[in-house]
Amino acid sequence: MRRKFGRLILVLLAFLLLGLGLSPSAPQAPANDFHFSILGDRTGSAAPEIYGRIWREIDMLGPAFVINVGDTIQGGRDERAESDWQQVLPALERYRRYPLFLVPGNHDIWSEHSRRLFEKYAGRKVPYSFDYQNAHFVVLDNSQTTTLGDDQHEFLERDLRAHRNRRPKFVFLHKPYWLAPLRLGSGEFRLHQLAREYGVDYVISGHTHNFARMTRDGVTYIIVGSSGANLARYLSDPANFSRGFFYHHVWVHVKGTEARFTVKELSGSPGQGRMFRAEDWGPDGPQFDPEDPARKDRPET
Repeated sequence: MRRKFGRLILVLLAFLLLGLGLSPSAPQAPANDFHFSILGDRTGSAAPEIYGRIWREIDMLGPAFVINVGDTIQGGRDERAESDWQQVLPALERYRRYPLFLVPGNHDIWSEHSRRLFEKYAGRKVPYSFDYQNAHFVVLDNSQTTTLGDDQHEFLERDLRAHRNRRPKFVFLHKPYWLAPLRLGSGEFRLHQLAREYGVDYVISGHTHNFARMTRDGVTYIIVGSSGANLARYLSDPANFSRGFFYHHVWVHVKGTEARFTVKELSGSPGQGRMFRAEDWGPDGPQFDPEDPARKDRPET
């Protein structure tokens, strides 16, 4: 009698869960609520003290993981590629508690030998993708091309189709070849077509060493600038901040299907520690007073 009563309770519970749109046998996708950090280029012409200080700032924030936008080593010559990696490894090892995802830049991969080394130290073959909670991340490779080759587009389409139901979606690639067509008002290039079709929310690049942001058809495109690539020739002129030339990293909060990007300038000389929301940076530069982004804030207390 007790067994029959117990089975009846289980059946009723199952009907109740189904009525609520839940399934007792299929786990629900996790709700997004996490932070991650984006590192800009470390090279070419590295300023090691800047890269180290930015990593310390990231460490204070405690992200779930860190992803860069390429150019981790100086590179360019096969005979010194191994020693280039050995130079940067102590900095990376110091913060190995944070999972690190590397995007291949033109300073990282320029030959088959350098590709093998990159994949050895990155711990992944490119292109690749990964999930975190219900968000999806794709890392593409245009280290040796200006745009994206057919192989990269094919990988991207297969991957996005397989992860169609995940949100938000992020695509990372080093060279922002998308900048020119978007500035000319055109979204008719393959990357953007795939982004529209499969619901990509953010496309993030590096390479130019200056911050930039624009949107098209619901897709946000961002260039993360220098996190260690030498900007000495730009920093003497304060006006270059509005052109995106300043040392920085980006702090991202993913909540539900949305992501909020906070751009953090390096604190202390040669930075001023300015912080601003990425959406406050338009196609032509900052939409705030560069001298003090906080002037727009009107705290209630």
